[in-house]
Amino acid sequence: MQYQIKASSVSNKDAIITIKESTIDFGTTKNTSEKLPNPAEFFLGSFASCMLKNVERFSSLMKFSYTKATLEIKATRLENSPRIENIIYKLTFYSNDKKLNTALLKKNIEKFGTIYNTVKLACSITGTINTRNNV
Repeated sequence: MQYQIKASSVSNKDAIITIKESTIDFGTTKNTSEKLPNPAEFFLGSFASCMLKNVERFSSLMKFSYTKATLEIKATRLENSPRIENIIYKLTFYSNDKKLNTALLKKNIEKFGTIYNTVKLACSITGTINTRNNV
């Protein structure tokens, strides 16, 4: 598979990424550092997207249902040399389905996620998967 995106910026302004039919603003200036995502946050967003895509994929393959999945991700950045050292995630499913095998799902996400597998070569990843009953 091949992937392609386009990105551009204007001096002293913020930047955009164009992916298929989506355009996403991101911050490159101090003026918007509190409003727009920065590159590290985009990186974590890509990681989250990979996990949630696999949640949807494996819900069909593992034959379980859920109404919603939420994902919280925290990362630690080192200063010298600047890099992400570790990622910790908490994936929560809202489901009453007794067939939801969270241990197997976690194993599948960790084994088959393209971004997940790329990132784990560069930093440590730990996480948990929890379920909550639908209300």
